[in-house]
Amino acid sequence: MKTFVPFILSLCLLCACNSKTGKPSDSTSTCTGYAELISFEESDNFTLVTIQNPWKPGAILQRYALIDRKAPSTPRIDGVTVLRVPLQKVLVYSSVHAGIIGELNDGSYSSIAGVCDAQYFNIDTISKAVANGSIADCGKSEAPSLEKIIELQPDAIILSPFMNAGYGALATIGVPIIECADYMEASPLGRAEWVKFFGLLFGKASQADSIFNSVEQHYTLLRDMAAKVEHRPKVITETVLNGIWYVPGGKSYMAQILADAGAYYPWADNNDAGSLQLDFTKVFDIAHDAEFWLVKGFGQPVTRKSITDIYELNSHFDAFKNGGIYACDTQLTSFFTDFPFHPDMLLEEYISIFHPSLLPGYNRRYFYRIEQ
Repeated sequence: MKTFVPFILSLCLLCACNSKTGKPSDSTSTCTGYAELISFEESDNFTLVTIQNPWKPGAILQRYALIDRKAPSTPRIDGVTVLRVPLQKVLVYSSVHAGIIGELNDGSYSSIAGVCDAQYFNIDTISKAVANGSIADCGKSEAPSLEKIIELQPDAIILSPFMNAGYGALATIGVPIIECADYMEASPLGRAEWVKFFGLLFGKASQADSIFNSVEQHYTLLRDMAAKVEHRPKVITETVLNGIWYVPGGKSYMAQILADAGAYYPWADNNDAGSLQLDFTKVFDIAHDAEFWLVKGFGQPVTRKSITDIYELNSHFDAFKNGGIYACDTQLTSFFTDFPFHPDMLLEEYISIFHPSLLPGYNRRYFYRIEQ
């Protein structure tokens, strides 16, 4: 179901704005085509962005009023965070969001003044800028340096929200927090469509539309191609760590992209959009006969030995026995930076693994096969 801003809520917000800017002569409620967690309402005075709470159906996570930076006055709207756009200086918590900011700005990251968790940014330009101090390293995301952030004075902080997680003292320093719940979308194109939000934030709406339209066309072409396959191999992802195996919920965009790639995902009937926390036995009982096993690592080669070192019984999976393991080193590839806003690239990669005859000559970007 597409999201929308309820009429009564819209009327109240516009009336509240009227006390300072005058009632807009025209306003339009706009739903997105795929995204279920975000919607936009355009008026003469501002764009109202409503983000649904992915963990509480029917509840609102955040509302933002995007107002032209050059506008002479700022409306007062109860319960809504006002953002002057285009944003010129931001603190970013994720390389995913940094990547799309750079893409919208033709490879420039000049609007990114600081980052958290700098060690996980595998964008060379940002890594070099952090190293030379032109982009501030504001510490870890779970305990950022408030002193550095206050000194930085960013227009906003862009981060991913988590269920029941607050921001502590970060929420008291007067810097707007933009909660991007894109990762909780149920479909790959739904998450990719959040590029339109970033386009509005950075004054690049037309570029954002162009990016999304290209992604949508390519993704649809690939999905339709894979839909014709007769055999859908069973696929599992990740591995057990510290006794817990995190697998994508059946309503997650990752489960959807596996299905669109012509695979059978064992937890497809599950109704969770996030991750499931399972133990080894539960995964093995359902997926021991999986033909393919997709494993990601960071900075360390994934090998048959490393997989059994994690847990000896991993060797009992059919994919382990039959050479069906494919690994990705997320430190050496742009996996996490690319796929959220370019799911067509990951879909193409998966199709090349599960149904190589559909994409002859394709060179994989992210995954390599672990030889027996």
